[in-house]
Amino acid sequence: MMAPPPVPRSDPTVSEPSPTDRLKAHIVRELADAGGWLPFDRFMALALYTPGLGYYANDSVKFGAMPGGGSDFVTAPELSPWFGRTLGHQVAQALRATGTDEVWEFGAGTGALAHQVLKQLRAEGVAVHRYRIVDLSGTLRERQRARLAEFADVVDWVDQLPEALNGVLLGNEVLDAMPVQLLVRLNGAWHERGVALAPAADGTPALAWADRPTDLRPPLAVPGPHDYLTEIHPQAEAFVRTLAERWRRGAAFFIDYGFPEAEYYHPQRHMGTLICHRAHRSDPDPLTDLGLKDITAHVNFTGVALAAQDAGLQVMGYTSQGRFLLNAGLLDLAAEAPLTDRAHLAKLVNEHEMGELFKVLALAPAASADDWLPLGFAQGDRTHTL
Repeated sequence: MMAPPPVPRSDPTVSEPSPTDRLKAHIVRELADAGGWLPFDRFMALALYTPGLGYYANDSVKFGAMPGGGSDFVTAPELSPWFGRTLGHQVAQALRATGTDEVWEFGAGTGALAHQVLKQLRAEGVAVHRYRIVDLSGTLRERQRARLAEFADVVDWVDQLPEALNGVLLGNEVLDAMPVQLLVRLNGAWHERGVALAPAADGTPALAWADRPTDLRPPLAVPGPHDYLTEIHPQAEAFVRTLAERWRRGAAFFIDYGFPEAEYYHPQRHMGTLICHRAHRSDPDPLTDLGLKDITAHVNFTGVALAAQDAGLQVMGYTSQGRFLLNAGLLDLAAEAPLTDRAHLAKLVNEHEMGELFKVLALAPAASADDWLPLGFAQGDRTHTL
């Protein structure tokens, strides 16, 4: 009888492709299928959300206060528990005012915000039937599940919205992670900036910028003849339109960095807002270190608000994060916080830190928009600037 063939063994001198190389290979295949060019929003979606490989779909740490733990950036709930506790106080008022008993959070990160909101609702005696989390990352879901174990009786995870939705909706740093299209004016002519392949020095394919003439334009004309790079946000606007189709009662609070339209498309902002984050440092090149860094753009809050209004929602308020938190009771809630916690509170509200760069936009279906004003907009509302 013939002996069986030897079992092939992996060559120890040949290393397995890294996750970054595998993600690049996936994007190269997509480029080939698309004829050699991808609009930036498609590239951004692949870089962030390709299952198992994209930045938000892999198992890297991402969120944390310091780079020593492997994190890339800090969010307000990670910085201070009083961010979520204060938002929870606002949520409590919104649940009562709209007669709803569910909270929906989009992009829940480590679960820190959910934990803080639920803790505050429990402290105020506000019953929540369900706290539902919508998150594309399986890895983050597991971290959220561990963080929220004490609230396991009310927390669950969903992959899609129901046909009819009622409740208070939360999104902290969610809109900025939605893919954007890039528009660039060169020598007076508008182009859409996308990604193509260019031969590298060693003969392997490299990702490179490539511009194509387009009929797309920013929502505001940008004065001047100078070259100008910016973003438009069709996916964020489509997101709020989808909510409007299904949302019946409740209120929504979206917290993110961004500007109203007149500031967003200011002639002096000629390099756009696209930025990458890794190890608590920023860089402007999303074509490198694929899957290892966040890619983000500031939010055009006017565009989101107009999309919401066109779909039948009402704008309940718009203001800075600092003003919102102070209005919603941050100082009273954190009055007995340890001194170390209070130092972080300043970062949440100071104008030169998160207090002014971050804004809060509140929306509601028409049936839930009458006869009440969210606490966070009692003073300093800026809706008129949108």
